[in-house]
Amino acid sequence: MAKAASRSPSKAASRPRTKAAPPNKPSSYCEAITRMEKGNVHIHYHDKEYGFPIEEDNQLFARLILEINQAGLSWTTILNKKDNFFRAFDDFDIAKVAGYGQRQTDRLLQDAGIIRNRLKIDAAIENARRIRALQKEFGSFKNWLDHHHPLTKEEWVKLFKKTFRFTGGEIVNSFLMSIGYLPGAHIETCPIYKKLLKYKPMWLAKTK
Repeated sequence: MAKAASRSPSKAASRPRTKAAPPNKPSSYCEAITRMEKGNVHIHYHDKEYGFPIEEDNQLFARLILEINQAGLSWTTILNKKDNFFRAFDDFDIAKVAGYGQRQTDRLLQDAGIIRNRLKIDAAIENARRIRALQKEFGSFKNWLDHHHPLTKEEWVKLFKKTFRFTGGEIVNSFLMSIGYLPGAHIETCPIYKKLLKYKPMWLAKTK
């Protein structure tokens, strides 16, 4: 039986569905995509990014920070501002963001192209510094993730809360699902599901 995909374009933080969707309402993110007009920002994300493994640390950092910024907002808002985020945060270069000081913080707080939330901005900078520490210990952020895999969702959340800032359960779940460490990004009947399997996401490995 196909699993329900987690991401919902209309909710701030989505969760796997446990009840049947109301009539005419998409039961999954994958189904919602089929109803969208060509050019919708969700289509590219769903077809090319969501659930696919990411190998490069700066890109992993970028995805984490985008998920953090979604808190309290819709994923549509984040996708529409995605290019602005990359521009504002120096393409999410971990070393550069880790070195941000008050001047850069003030600049980001005045940038209308991103989410001007001090807690989220401070979390991005602090998390860059913590990833730098993980890189020194494990060689890379990716190695740190691989070192702990597989964990249950609850174990991942506990680990992220201990390691990073502004990483609650929904953020951690969405982040790990989006980069292939937790299953559920696509339902099994979605055309992208089989394409995704070719990339061997980490959830295909034995899980607890």
